[in-house]
Amino acid sequence: MSGGLYTQLLDLACGAFLLAAVLVLWRRELAAIVRVFALQGVALAALAVLLGAHDARWDLVGVGIGIGVLRAGVVPHLMRQALTVLTADRAHREEARETQPLVNVAASLLTAALLTLLAYAVARPLTALNPTPATQALPVGLAVVLIGFFVLVTRRRAVAQVVGFLLLDNGITATALLATSGVPLIVELGVSFDVLLAVLVLQILTTRMREAFGTTDLDDLRELHD
Repeated sequence: MSGGLYTQLLDLACGAFLLAAVLVLWRRELAAIVRVFALQGVALAALAVLLGAHDARWDLVGVGIGIGVLRAGVVPHLMRQALTVLTADRAHREEARETQPLVNVAASLLTAALLTLLAYAVARPLTALNPTPATQALPVGLAVVLIGFFVLVTRRRAVAQVVGFLLLDNGITATALLATSGVPLIVELGVSFDVLLAVLVLQILTTRMREAFGTTDLDDLRELHD
């Protein structure tokens, strides 16, 4: 693979990775948010495969394939199953949509732009140390970490907050891949299984919350607590 083609494909994967995080802020339907998250998993897998192919590290290519299977296939499938259970009853169809986020869509998109600029500013000294195509894309990973944390603290539905947590994890994974040209296979496997376990637990919790309280809106649950 030539250097120019590698750089172009890497930029394309990073652009799709960041765009997916922004689209999560834009969409309100939880099913659409899960689909966008799956697309981000594909972009993250492509990122790992590109880095592995460029450096002739086939273990990293294997990591990328594993990321694709887990974060673009298994995890979104589990989240779609949770949504199906939550919205099976007509009386709870509102559970399929993030109706009242703490920050509206326009303000969320503006915040995403500011967080991306902040990520580029923070990462500038790091990219200056070793200005390779991978390290120059490092701000993208940091931006997704910040956007994921923003989703986590501003969304009210439990499923949307799960997506925010997963965006945060994807951003951390992308940052590690870009900063170190890949992580050991055993480390990525351990992190991936932790993520899968967390999603399984959160899937059970959201189903139990809806059965017990009739909603997964965390603000309503706080009011019940008060």
